[in-house]
Amino acid sequence: MSPSAPPLRLALAQSSGTPGDVRATLGALDALAARAAASGAHLLVAPELFLSGYAPDASAPPGPGAAPAAPLAALAVDRAEAQAALGAIGRRHGLAVLAGYPERAGSATYNSALLVGADGAPLAAYRKTHLYGAHERAVFTPGDRALVQAELRGVRLGVLICYDVEFPENVRAHAEAGTEVLLVPTALLAPYDFVARSLVPVRAFESQLYVAYVNRTGPEGGFDFVGLSCLAAPDGTTPARAGAGPELLFAEADPALLAASRAANPYLADRRTDLYR
Repeated sequence: MSPSAPPLRLALAQSSGTPGDVRATLGALDALAARAAASGAHLLVAPELFLSGYAPDASAPPGPGAAPAAPLAALAVDRAEAQAALGAIGRRHGLAVLAGYPERAGSATYNSALLVGADGAPLAAYRKTHLYGAHERAVFTPGDRALVQAELRGVRLGVLICYDVEFPENVRAHAEAGTEVLLVPTALLAPYDFVARSLVPVRAFESQLYVAYVNRTGPEGGFDFVGLSCLAAPDGTTPARAGAGPELLFAEADPALLAASRAANPYLADRRTDLYR
């Protein structure tokens, strides 16, 4: 990213969609994309497992004659199906879109995120490598590729999912590989709001990159998501921060600020890798 390049405008979609109803959730994502495009965003980022819900089988309220909600694995789709759905939204509104979904691949199910461009073409596909808790481990196979990147408007993007960002090695690997804006769809639960408030901004500062951290919100199937989505900047600031409820948050990743911060905070250059490699 050239320091003289214009900022990359992001729209962070803090929402839980309609867990268990992929069609309704895609409709909500389409509406969010329309709002994002109208506000000049280049990229819309939705949370972890946005298309399906995090615990859809436990989220639908029971009622007389109500059909049982589908379990998470039953909502898994092939990557090509996810690409077609997200790509149609990207093309319709002229912006890139990233969203989390359960990916079916042979006999395995992955907790995945897919990034498509404004032309609908796939740009990056990532499978969560660090699964969190018994709920995720019961459904998903961990991914085995740590570093996934893409280029958008001259910016090098990277992708992690939720728990992945809590391991400093993951973020540092992206910094070493040249990632400038790290996209992190997440499903952060109460009472761990300190991750969004403190840990994520520290990750951005210590590895000198932007982190776009986009959370689910509200109760779902016994889980309670804290919101607090943010864009954390490499200079230690948080230019944009959501509250606890649904919100479409706008923020800009500024190449001039990134260059200035890396010059003032040369962590990557000053490391003594001969001591701790």
